[in-house]
Amino acid sequence: MTEELPHRHATLDEVAALAGVSRSVASRVINHAPHVSRAKREAVEKAVRKLGYVPDPKARALATRQAGAAALVISRDDTEVLTDPFFAQVIAGVAGALEEADLNMMLCVAATARGRRRVEQLVRSRAVDGVMLTASHEDDPLARLAEESPLPVVFGGRPVDVEPRWYVDIDNVGGARDATDHLLARGRTRVVTICGPLDTEVARSRHRGYREAMTLAGLTPRPPAEGDFSEAAGAAAMSRLLEAHPDLDGVFAANDNMAAGALRALRGAGRSVPGDVAVVGFDDLAVAQVTDPALTTVHQPIRDLGHEMARMLVGLIAGRESSPLILPTRLVRRSST
Repeated sequence: MTEELPHRHATLDEVAALAGVSRSVASRVINHAPHVSRAKREAVEKAVRKLGYVPDPKARALATRQAGAAALVISRDDTEVLTDPFFAQVIAGVAGALEEADLNMMLCVAATARGRRRVEQLVRSRAVDGVMLTASHEDDPLARLAEESPLPVVFGGRPVDVEPRWYVDIDNVGGARDATDHLLARGRTRVVTICGPLDTEVARSRHRGYREAMTLAGLTPRPPAEGDFSEAAGAAAMSRLLEAHPDLDGVFAANDNMAAGALRALRGAGRSVPGDVAVVGFDDLAVAQVTDPALTTVHQPIRDLGHEMARMLVGLIAGRESSPLILPTRLVRRSST
């Protein structure tokens, strides 16, 4: 008589391999997480049936526990970002919404390999219930977090070349178009632009708005001068533009810091604002009111961006579906135009 060998249970890794997905995606499907594509969910469910996979109740309970916290991840490699007025407002908006939901906020500044590993470990260990990711750039490994994470991930601003399922963004194209249209309406026809880092979607979108406005007006967009959103970069970019286009009479800068730098460079070059050159920024930060002259700019609801990111994430954690949200902008006229 042959002794019957004990039946070996299929493992989660085997389910994932058969379904052609990562282990974390398989886990999300088995634990009925809402943030998985239909195709992947169906593939995992088919693999579960074929292998006869039965979840371990203890592991399942561990996987579905609540941490009572959410992470805000800023994909930058310098801690000075925390003193940036833009991110300060985003953080304030996130903190307010999480407080309303009785969730703690964990703040991570991570663009280095070490920082990314820390965030990935945070997600794998489920030390938080969800993640908000902002300041993503091209080829940013953290942008793949939404695909691999067992937790819901909400983006603040769309990442480059990726269309995440959940994000909150600003109407960057429309705002930049309005800024350029305003310069054109003031009689400026030789308008140039200082753009942000073109490996970010925000910079690309604002540059797109400039190009659209110029093209619709029958004018040829001029090549941008790229900066890193700092005042020093704005001044350097303005100097390059003056050298390349000495006849320029209007400038759209992709943020207020760079616009402030542009004003300084124009003054140093003996150009009056707005007499010789009109200047428009973007963001409507406090600096826009203290430049000389005060800066015409595009107001964006920065605190609302953070607040809505957190609200969306809170809903997803609770199992409610959500859709992407685009927040409006408006032009604020001051003395620089």
